[in-house]
Parts: sequence; C-alpha cells; structure tokens
Amino acid sequence: MTEQDAGKEAVPDEEQNGERQPSGRRKLIVTVAAVAVAAGTLVAVTQLAPPEDAAPVANTAPAGPLPELPSSMPPPSSQQPPPSQPPAQAPARQGQEFDAWVGKVAEWLDVPARVMTGYAKATVAMAKERPNCHLSWVTLAAVGRVATNHGRTGGGPIGDDGTAGAPIGTVGVRDFYDKVVSAPKATGPMQLTPALWQKYRGEAADVQNIDDSALAAGRALCDGDRDLAVGKAWWDGVAVLQSAPVILHRALATANVYGTIGKASVPPKPAVLQAVNFAIEKIGLPYVWGGNGEEKGDLGFDCSGLTTAAYGTAGITLKRTAHWQYGSVPLIPQGSEPELGDLIFYGEPSTKIHHVGLYIGNQQMIDAPTFGQAVQVHTYRKAGDDYAGAGRPA
Repeated sequence: MTEQDAGKEAVPDEEQNGERQPSGRRKLIVTVAAVAVAAGTLVAVTQLAPPEDAAPVANTAPAGPLPELPSSMPPPSSQQPPPSQPPAQAPARQGQEFDAWVGKVAEWLDVPARVMTGYAKATVAMAKERPNCHLSWVTLAAVGRVATNHGRTGGGPIGDDGTAGAPIGTVGVRDFYDKVVSAPKATGPMQLTPALWQKYRGEAADVQNIDDSALAAGRALCDGDRDLAVGKAWWDGVAVLQSAPVILHRALATANVYGTIGKASVPPKPAVLQAVNFAIEKIGLPYVWGGNGEEKGDLGFDCSGLTTAAYGTAGITLKRTAHWQYGSVPLIPQGSEPELGDLIFYGEPSTKIHHVGLYIGNQQMIDAPTFGQAVQVHTYRKAGDDYAGAGRPA
C-alpha cells in the first residue's frame, strides 16, 4: 500500500505487517467487523482481552493467575501483581480534613466535589461493612466516570443534596459498531439495573442519589467475599455492574489514571490528562494500519495514529510513526519508571521502533496492538519484549 493508496502518511513495513505483538496474546472477541481500507476490504475479527490479572486498585494481597473463563472471554496467559492503593485515601471521618481531601482530588480529576464526596463516603462505609474487600474510591470513581461522567450525562447534574437535578435514565453506551453494550434499564449516576438496586440498596432510598447509588455499587462489587486487591476479583466485581469488555477496559484504564493521579504530589498536566482521556474514549475501536481514527474518516487507529491523535487534541503535535516519535520527543533516562502520559516504545532504536503505546500508570498502557485487536489496555513490560524506552511529549 502506497501513501497515495492509503490517503495518509506512509507507515513503515514493521507497522504494515502488524505492530508489536506481546508474548502471550490476549484474545477476547468483541465482534466481527468489516473493516474497509482504501485499497480493498479486509474482514477482521476485532478482539479485546482482559489484561493479565489487572486490578486498578489494591492493597497488599498478591494476585493469583486468572482461572479459566467462558469461551467468549479467554484467559490471559500470565499474571500481573495488583498496584498499590493511592496513599491519599479518604479520611475516615467527615470534617475539615475530609472536605479538603475531597476538594483536592475532585479538582485534579475534574470530578464534581459533591460526587467525589459520594464516592468517598461509600468507600469509608464499605471499609467498615466489608473490610476484606479493599474497595477504593478509585474504582467507584472509574465506574461513575464511564457510566455517566460523574452524573453529568443523561440527566443530572448532581446537586448539593447528592441527588440528580433531573433523573438520570439509561445511558446507552455504544461500541464502534453502533451496538448498545451497556446494561439495559440501568438508571442513576452509577447506572444500576433495577435488579442490582433492589439487591444492594439496603436502607438507601434513591437510586438517583450519589451517596445511595455509590454505596449500592460498592456492595455489588464486594459481594461474594471478593477481595478487590486481586486482579481477577476486581474484574469480576466490575463486570457485575457492566459486563461489556469495552466498558470494563475503559473502567480499568480510568481507574489506573485516577489511582496514578491520586498518588501524585502535584496535579496532572492538563495536556497529559487530555491525551489519556482521549485514548480511553477510543478503547474498543479496531486496529487499522495507517488509521488516524474517526476524526480523519478512518474506522480505527494504528499504534502511532492513536498517540498522534491523543496528543493532537491537547495541542501537541507528534510525528506520525512510532520510529519518528521516538526520535523527536524527549526520552526519559534509561531505568526510570514512566509517568502518566509517557509514550512507551518498542523496537531497536538504531534500526526501527515498530510500536508505541500511551502509559496510564500501574505498569499499563493503552495501545492499538495489531490487526484483529481493538484499542485496549495492556501491561507494558513482559519477559523477552523489545522495550526501547519511554518519551515525554508534555
């Protein structure tokens, strides 16, 4: 395929033949899509896989290997230790310290303060009700972000009393094939189905109230003696609320971003947050060689198309291929840990960098892997990989 055939910048052969394929291919079939390319039509199976035992928030419990899952969700090939919980957990009692913590975290994450209060109160309550569950505000905030953008979508917004100004009905989340993948008949800021609400509401009165709905969601997450410090348990818990793989991956990515920011001593750079949020919204979009995304008329992204578009929305221009990006952005010192928003490169710098992803914290990145796989969350290091280093556009 030539530059003229593709109608876009030419892409190195390494990317044409499929970008870095991590050892232990994760394969979860989302759907079968007819992916049109300018020179013809390629029928591809778009796959989205659960990351290796990935949990966005945890304490110290070790992660075990993922057990066998249904055939529609094959298990990953290896495991990943869960990350640490952000040290800045919500204070156990409400008061000045609680309000100050809520205000800081809410501002940094662009979460309405009253909604963050609901997440924090539910976390504190669940720490008493189910202490072995290790539920963190990060998980509740991630679910709330994916469900209704913290009560901003479908009704809302959330008022000072914690209740949506207008009832939030079912917010249908669609995949990139226009299929609704969210839970039917779900309502409220946490998008709880009638069955979940009735089972976990306790004495709570209103599914439209963030305090009540966040607490009910927390009970659903912790039910069955789940320890959310373990990756498989976290994945299963969130799947009780929303089971679609594209939603699970977006929740996982969001939780990793929130957890990373929650551990930081300074607020995130706006450009970095804009770039990673863009990438999260594109999770589930199919891989297309040379693809620049929906905004450019393509049906998907390749690896460098995703990173270019993500930072482009933040006003930062990147060169179009992984190799060119590696040679043009400031590189972090070898041996240093990447930071939120860093570009993660693979290949041989002296000859060819063939793959790039966007780091989101907790040893994970968002990338467009290769043909037949959707934009998704991946662990960024594996034994035997050809990791070349990280660069910092912002």
